[in-house]
Amino acid sequence: MSARIAFVFPGQGSQAVGMGTALAAAFPEAEAALAEAETAFAGAANAAANGAASHVSLRAMLTDGPEEQLTLTEHAQPALVAVSVAAARVLTAHGIEPAFVAGHSLGEYSAHVAAGTFSLADGVSIVRRRGRYMQESVPVGTGAMAAVLGLDTALVEQACREAADGEVVSPANLNAPGQVAIAGHTGAVARASERARALGARRVVPLTVSAPFHCALMQPAQARLEPELRALHTTAPRVPVVANVDAEPKRDAHASVDALVQQVSSRVRWVEVVQRLAAEGVTHYVEVGPGNVLAGFIKRIHKDAHIVSFSSPDQLDAVRAACSS
Repeated sequence: MSARIAFVFPGQGSQAVGMGTALAAAFPEAEAALAEAETAFAGAANAAANGAASHVSLRAMLTDGPEEQLTLTEHAQPALVAVSVAAARVLTAHGIEPAFVAGHSLGEYSAHVAAGTFSLADGVSIVRRRGRYMQESVPVGTGAMAAVLGLDTALVEQACREAADGEVVSPANLNAPGQVAIAGHTGAVARASERARALGARRVVPLTVSAPFHCALMQPAQARLEPELRALHTTAPRVPVVANVDAEPKRDAHASVDALVQQVSSRVRWVEVVQRLAAEGVTHYVEVGPGNVLAGFIKRIHKDAHIVSFSSPDQLDAVRAACSS
């Protein structure tokens, strides 16, 4: 049976100084994508500065850092979209085409650019604002996230309910069996972490994040982003994009945008996304962009899957070999 391929795109946290530079040096498609992203990033920065020139360069951050600057939410998000889309364009230029695409949180934007739902320039601009709005929704120190390991989702839900005490805390990322991230008010996350341990969690790890993503505290960011998402020029994706919010394949532009709007404050249902891809007959996954976090999750969800990563030129042959098997 021939391979049925899904491209999957990483989310925030996978960024690293140097990402994309070898791809751009080796492949004209990647260089063109990063140049396009640089122009869009500069335009978004100048708009945010209300006409004052911004001297932050996306390409300089990718090449030289510093890491603290690249890690800022409003920089990390467009940088990851740019590099992930550059990598996807290299693959398609070499004849590797997906039947489906999906992305983890921010990665869903990379998936939509790769599928043609909206342009790379618009993708870079909108996620820069998405990052800023998410950061500004919750004052620093007010929110937190933690990874709960070794406890099933129903018990994580129970821990959050029992610990809320009038504050927000809920599952935010359902990443893999036995790995659920929770998000909300700092005190509520701490209480839910303790309750999860009491319910049998193997470990609870506080996450170093700039805001409590994918929970009700992100509603202000969602409200700010929604009209801008709906104003984008969009077309039906060339291949279905399996959405985080409901694990359903989005085949038209309106449904795609609806899912991205809801995604800001909704949980990332990554387990269900991979299960849906498997049910659609996907046998091979290419993690397109920096890191291999998603590969680790997918191995635990779809045990028979073939999984490869692509973020540097020396990985292309392995991707070709895997996708032709």
